[in-house]
Amino acid sequence: MRSSRLESGFQDRLKKDLESRLPGCLVLKQEAFQGIPDLLVLYKNHWLALECKRSEKAKHQPNQDYYIKLMNNMSYARFVNPENKEEILDEISRTFKP
Repeated sequence: MRSSRLESGFQDRLKKDLESRLPGCLVLKQEAFQGIPDLLVLYKNHWLALECKRSEKAKHQPNQDYYIKLMNNMSYARFVNPENKEEILDEISRTFKP
C-alpha cells in the first residue's frame, strides 16, 4: 500500500472502504481526461464519481469543479479528502443502499 500522506495512498484506503460499504461494486481509476474525477464507482444499476484530494485545502485543477457539478447532476459526484471521507461514505451508503 502506498503512503497515507500521498493522495494515492488515500485513494487506496478509500477504495477498500467503498468496497466494504458497497459489496460487489467496481472501483475504476480514471486517468483519461483533465478534470475528470479520479474514481468511477459502479454499483448495481448506479454509478458515482469521486475526486480525491490530499486535504480539504488542496488546489482544484482546471475543469474539476465543472465535471463534479456536471456528473453530480447526472448521478452523484463529490470531492473527497481525509477530513470529509466519513461524511461522504455515509452519504454514499444512504444514497445507494436500499
